[in-house]
Formats: sequence, C-alpha cells, structure tokens
Amino acid sequence: MSVAATAPPLTPPENPTTRPRIRAVILLGLVVVGFTICALALASYFGSSLGLQASLLAILFAALPLLVVIPAFVWLDRFEAEPTRLLVFAFLWGALVSAFGAAVLNTGAVVAFETVTDPESAVATMAVVVAPVVEEAFKGILVLLVWWLHRREFDGITDGMVYAGICAAGFAFTENIQYLGQAHAEGGGAFLAGVFVLRGIMSPFAHPMFTVLVGIGVGIAATSTRRWLKVVAPLVGYVLAVGAHSMWNLAAVAGSGTGMLVFYLLVGVPIFFGFICLVIWARSREGGLIVRHLTPYADAGWLSHGEVGMLASMSRRREARIWARTNTGAPGLAAMRAFQDTASELALLRKRMHHSTASENCLEHERLLLDALVSQRRAFLGEWVG
Repeated sequence: MSVAATAPPLTPPENPTTRPRIRAVILLGLVVVGFTICALALASYFGSSLGLQASLLAILFAALPLLVVIPAFVWLDRFEAEPTRLLVFAFLWGALVSAFGAAVLNTGAVVAFETVTDPESAVATMAVVVAPVVEEAFKGILVLLVWWLHRREFDGITDGMVYAGICAAGFAFTENIQYLGQAHAEGGGAFLAGVFVLRGIMSPFAHPMFTVLVGIGVGIAATSTRRWLKVVAPLVGYVLAVGAHSMWNLAAVAGSGTGMLVFYLLVGVPIFFGFICLVIWARSREGGLIVRHLTPYADAGWLSHGEVGMLASMSRRREARIWARTNTGAPGLAAMRAFQDTASELALLRKRMHHSTASENCLEHERLLLDALVSQRRAFLGEWVG
C-alpha cells in the first residue's frame, strides 16, 4: 500500500442536479419534525404529571450530572474530535427519541403485566426484563446510524464509545427529570435531594457504562473486514449492555436500602473503576494508533518523527499550540490546530486503508490531507500565511 498518491490531487466534479441538496433538506426536515414531536410529547407528559415547579427543578438537577459526564466523553474524543453536529444529534436522540420510545414501550409492558399480576410486580418485571432490552436497543440504534450514514466519521472503538456515551447521557438526562420530578411531587425537597444523590452523584455514569458496550461492539464491526464479525460484534455488545443494565435494575428493585448500598460498593464501584480504566485505555490507544499510522509518512519525509511524537501526546499538542501562538500569533495558533486535526484525520484514514475499509477515493483524500499539512506547517512556521 503506498504512503501517498503520486498523481496530483483531483477535484471531484460538481453534481449538476439539486437532488442531493433536496434530499438533505428532506432528511433534515424529518429529523427536526421527529425530535419536535418527541420533545412536545415529553414536555406535555412532564407538565401534566409533575407540574411546572417540579418539572423545572427536575430539569435543573438532571442537568448537573451532565457537567461531569459530557466532558468525560469530550476528553476521550480529543485526538480526533467528532463533528459537533453529530454529537448534538446523539444527545438529542438519547434525550428525545430513545426516552420517548422507551417510555411508550415500558408503559405498555407494565399495562400488559398488570393483567396477570399485581401492579408492584408488573413494574418490577418491566424494570428488570423489558426496560434494559428496550432502552439499550433505542440507544444502540443511534450508534449504528452514525456508523451506517457517516462511515468517514466513524473510525473504531473510541468513536463508538463516544457516540454511545453522549447518547446515553441524553437518555439519562430525560429519565432523571422523571425520577427527580416524581420525588419532589411526592416528598418535596428531601425526596428530591435523596434521588439526586442516588442518580446524580452515586451513579451518573450508569447509562453510559451500559451503552458503551454497544459502542465498542459497533466500533469493532467498523474496523473489521469479516462479515460475520460486523454482525456478531454489535450483537454481543448489545447483549452485554442489556445484561449489565438488567443486573443493575435487579439490584435496585430487589435490594433494600442497605442491600442496594452493599451492591453499589461491591459491584457498582468496581464496575465504575473498570469503566474508567477502559476509557483511559481507549484514549492511550488512540495515541498509539497515531504513532503507528503516521510513522510511514515521517519515513517518507512528509512529517518529522518529532512531529509524530507531538501528535501522539495531548500534553505535547498543547505545548505546540503555545509555541505556535508565541512565535506567529493567532494565525500560527490556528494553523497549528488545523495541522493537528489534519494529521489525526490522516492517521485514521491510513488506519482504514490498512483495514481495507477506506472509500474508493482514499488516495485522493490522502493527497489532499498531505498537501494541507504542508501548507499548515508553513503557516505556523511563519513562512506563509494565506
């Protein structure tokens, strides 16, 4: 496999028709309409069942865990940041589509179970048996959609974890509004504080931990050339997510206050630290992949080996940006940021080429990225700006 195409970069011909634009507008319209319907339905439900004051308080407290969860996945996504529009879409899918769809199916399951058992048992059965299956399916669909529709933006396990985590954070946000609002309506501020401690402080990463397993499965499928693995990996991830979710809900349903605390300390805390280790591993793995896939370009003279080392370390990337700003000002800083982003994209393109999952125009895209690196380097060195 060549490191770079030798032919000059080609400019793809413009499409003389307006079909892609019209199709994009239609799809965007459908997305907006779908999100709006889900948002209105959820707002109507919260307003009628909880009341305005309880709903507003619940929204405020439900948003607080996001200040920890979202930055954690943004941190994981630093080497090659995913498009903001897709991350926002993932969050809204979780908060609106997944939450609405799960609410409808879970409620229907409770009604069905109540025909054969008492209400308390019906709710417990739904929480342990139905909710994990339904909720992880809705959240997992988002990860699959991003992989299917934006393959160029989906580069493996880390991306799967990021989209899964952001989507699950959105779902948890909406679910927490319900639980917090019900607590306030039933017992006032004391109940609200108790539920917030349980869901917002002790287990803010619960839903992301489950759905990340789906993301890992889809990430494995995205980088595999084996057809069976493209099917089996997401399914295995989904089954594991459902199992972990079901076990968590079972502990909440079956355990008393003391029993739940014991489960949390003996099972929940170790799983959480395992999740943290997984996130750190995924982050360090990204740096290793950058070294592996950019080294051939350094050997060919497109990059220096020192630049490759800088690009594989977030701390050295920060130092490089400071250096560029000090030496060539704001234009140099912008050029260094662009240089780092372009190099990350080049590494991931090389990875797809290595796994034979790159698009047909990968050599053309590779040459465009290499030319961009040359221009960006000249800019942050002060040799050329413009």
